[in-house]
Amino acid sequence: MKARRRQRLIFVGVVLAGVAIATALALTAIGENMLYFYSPAQIAAGEAPRGHEVRVGGLVVDGSVARQENGLEVRFDVTDTSATVRVAYTGILPDLFREGQGIVAMGKIDDAGVFQAREVLAKHDENYMPPEIAEALKLAAEGGSMPNPHEQNPASGAQRKP
Repeated sequence: MKARRRQRLIFVGVVLAGVAIATALALTAIGENMLYFYSPAQIAAGEAPRGHEVRVGGLVVDGSVARQENGLEVRFDVTDTSATVRVAYTGILPDLFREGQGIVAMGKIDDAGVFQAREVLAKHDENYMPPEIAEALKLAAEGGSMPNPHEQNPASGAQRKP
């Protein structure tokens, strides 16, 4: 009886260890693939991590779109009405992209402070604005800013990882 009981305990222990390892790996993968949204004011203030993939959104500043000779490289400014961030993008922009348009760009901030976008998304109709951009514009108009996802949550005391 003792040998059989010991085998069951070893089996249960191995299964529990396997589940714990799988859970830890899944949580690590999810944490590394989080894509946080930052407003231009937060990026200008240095709150966004450099070298990590993030999203930035706002309105394309009128007169700021500059295309390079090859036609695929574009530089433009994005604002939330309180700060402006320079965005560089290589690729084909969405058909709805234009000055004064609300956009969301995904990419990284380089050492010079320029947002190097790997993807640019434009709003799809006249009435729609992504919720993050609408909130950032509202807070900028009120003199506030979006909460930094990397700061401690005062309610829980837990710190979120990028």
